[in-house]
Amino acid sequence: MRKSNAAAGTLVFFVLTPGTVAGLIPWWISRWDFHQPWLAARILGVLVIGVGLIPLIGAFIEFARAAGTPAPLAPTETLVVSGFNRYVRNPMYLGVVMIIAGQSLLFGKIALLLYAALVWAVTALFVVTYEQPTLAARYGEQYENYRAAVPAWVPRLHPSGSRGGSCAGPPA
Repeated sequence: MRKSNAAAGTLVFFVLTPGTVAGLIPWWISRWDFHQPWLAARILGVLVIGVGLIPLIGAFIEFARAAGTPAPLAPTETLVVSGFNRYVRNPMYLGVVMIIAGQSLLFGKIALLLYAALVWAVTALFVVTYEQPTLAARYGEQYENYRAAVPAWVPRLHPSGSRGGSCAGPPA
């Protein structure tokens, strides 16, 4: 796939998927109406949203650079192990959950926190039942080495490849 097509496909997927899950549905739940009386909670919510956006956007950029998309219908030819994917295997899902949790703080809506937990549970189930087996079948040993080196949900402090091994395989 050409990089320009990959970038366009990635942008469409970004708007449709995280845009719906972390934007449209939270709006339906909260109408983005502030019920949070504490300024500190609102500020923390904005910070959590911002922190969640960083790996989400960064991971989407890495997919476009790899001439593919995160969408299962138009995957990359090579396994994407760069950017935030060096710290955690699921930076997009983690970012989306953080954005929703941040909205819960910002708007003072416990329903959004419950929704964040549901989104995490559904994506964790998707990862285990579909994504991991699909990536293992597509990328083989490279994915298994990556999976062994990089945690799924809790980011490591040092990127894979700089300390504690490489995503590409055992050290030479």
